[in-house]
Amino acid sequence: MFARRTPAPPVPPAGLPPDFTSDDIDPEEGDLSPNSERDEEDEEEEVEEEEEEEEEEADDASYSTDKNKPGSPSLVGLKEIGNLASWTVSTAKPGNGIDQLRDEDTSLFWQSDGPQPHHINIHFAKRVKVKRIRIFLDFENDESYTPTKMSILSGTGYHDLIEVTKLDLERPTGWVEVPLDDVHVDGELRTFLIQVAIHANHQNGKDTHVRGLQIFAAEPAAFDIGEIPFSNSNLMTEFELR
Repeated sequence: MFARRTPAPPVPPAGLPPDFTSDDIDPEEGDLSPNSERDEEDEEEEVEEEEEEEEEEADDASYSTDKNKPGSPSLVGLKEIGNLASWTVSTAKPGNGIDQLRDEDTSLFWQSDGPQPHHINIHFAKRVKVKRIRIFLDFENDESYTPTKMSILSGTGYHDLIEVTKLDLERPTGWVEVPLDDVHVDGELRTFLIQVAIHANHQNGKDTHVRGLQIFAAEPAAFDIGEIPFSNSNLMTEFELR
């Protein structure tokens, strides 16, 4: 009679621990448990990374929102009209002038280069109704360059400017709303010329930084051609073409 041979134990696939046995095979998954565990760990790590990325994106979005309008009222129904005006400043350091002041990137700024008070002049070709004015200041980055006392003047020209409001600030960071509620019964400033005057800076700083200045008017109501109370076809066609 021949002796019965004992089958040799299975050789674990490459990459598995030496103590691997057939009991480590997951019959439901049809996979090897060590690999399955690794896959599960990898999936958990991927999920954690995705959650961290989502949190970072949410933080970035929140920062962006705060950067553009922290605590500010909604801009719905308003239109920025600064592009309709001619802008001048009293003085400017080379490379930090009106272009930087008007740029949407608030890491850029206008820097004055002369004695106080410093002025920003916004001159419109025709009278406008200003609903809101806001100014971007950043004490955390600018420190002694940050304005603390400002005033807003208005008129038809430089000869008849009158002060319409004052601002007393302490470490402002972000968009600062200029109060216009008391300038007229409807809260709109009717003007040709707006002058922003900076009288003092934090820690008695000489020159100043302003990182943004925006002028808003009410958005014109949408025009519905169907509301015209006449229906001459030639006139309507000509009107649509225009």
